[in-house]
Amino acid sequence: MTREFAIKGEMIRLGQLLKAADFVDSGAEVKDLLAEEIIAVNGEPESRRGRQLVRGDLVRVGDEEIRIA
Repeated sequence: MTREFAIKGEMIRLGQLLKAADFVDSGAEVKDLLAEEIIAVNGEPESRRGRQLVRGDLVRVGDEEIRIA
Protein backbone atom coordinates (compact mmCIF):
# COMPACT_ATOMS: atom_id res chain seq x y z
CA MET A 1 0.00 0.00 0.00
CA THR A 2 1.30 3.44 -0.96
CA ARG A 3 0.77 6.39 1.34
CA GLU A 4 0.88 10.04 0.33
CA PHE A 5 3.22 12.60 1.89
CA ALA A 6 2.38 16.23 1.12
CA ILE A 7 5.23 18.71 0.89
CA LYS A 8 4.85 22.47 1.28
CA GLY A 9 7.63 23.70 -0.99
CA GLU A 10 8.93 22.58 -4.37
CA MET A 11 11.02 19.72 -2.97
CA ILE A 12 12.13 17.82 0.12
CA ARG A 13 15.42 16.03 0.70
CA LEU A 14 15.35 12.28 1.27
CA GLY A 15 16.80 12.55 4.78
CA GLN A 16 14.14 15.09 5.75
CA LEU A 17 11.39 12.86 4.36
CA LEU A 18 12.62 9.82 6.28
CA LYS A 19 12.51 11.81 9.52
CA ALA A 20 9.18 13.51 8.79
CA ALA A 21 7.54 10.20 7.79
CA ASP A 22 8.75 8.59 11.06
CA PHE A 23 11.12 6.06 9.54
CA VAL A 24 13.96 7.43 11.69
CA ASP A 25 14.40 9.83 14.62
CA SER A 26 17.76 11.40 13.74
CA GLY A 27 20.19 12.13 10.94
CA ALA A 28 22.51 9.40 12.20
CA GLU A 29 19.71 6.87 11.78
CA VAL A 30 19.16 8.12 8.21
CA LYS A 31 22.79 7.36 7.40
CA ASP A 32 22.46 3.85 8.85
CA LEU A 33 19.22 3.18 6.96
CA LEU A 34 20.78 4.31 3.68
CA ALA A 35 23.78 2.06 4.31
CA GLU A 36 21.44 -0.94 4.51
CA GLU A 37 20.53 -0.34 0.86
CA ILE A 38 16.79 -0.83 1.34
CA ILE A 39 15.72 2.54 -0.07
CA ALA A 40 14.70 3.16 -3.66
CA VAL A 41 13.47 6.31 -5.39
CA ASN A 42 11.35 5.78 -8.49
CA GLY A 43 12.52 2.15 -8.63
CA GLU A 44 16.26 2.92 -8.45
CA PRO A 45 18.40 2.20 -5.35
CA GLU A 46 19.31 5.39 -3.51
CA SER A 47 22.06 6.05 -0.96
CA ARG A 48 22.20 9.87 -0.88
CA ARG A 49 20.31 11.47 2.00
CA GLY A 50 20.47 14.81 0.17
CA ARG A 51 18.58 13.45 -2.85
CA GLN A 52 15.95 16.02 -3.81
CA LEU A 53 12.43 14.66 -4.07
CA VAL A 54 9.59 16.41 -5.88
CA ARG A 55 5.88 15.81 -6.24
CA GLY A 56 5.18 12.51 -7.96
CA ASP A 57 8.35 10.77 -6.77
CA LEU A 58 7.87 7.33 -5.24
CA VAL A 59 10.08 6.36 -2.33
CA ARG A 60 10.28 2.74 -1.21
CA VAL A 61 11.68 1.89 2.23
CA GLY A 62 11.69 -1.86 2.71
CA ASP A 63 8.08 -2.91 2.10
CA GLU A 64 6.57 0.57 2.49
CA GLU A 65 5.99 3.13 -0.27
CA ILE A 66 5.50 6.87 -0.04
CA ARG A 67 4.41 9.06 -2.94
CA ILE A 68 5.39 12.72 -2.68
CA ALA A 69 2.30 14.91 -3.10
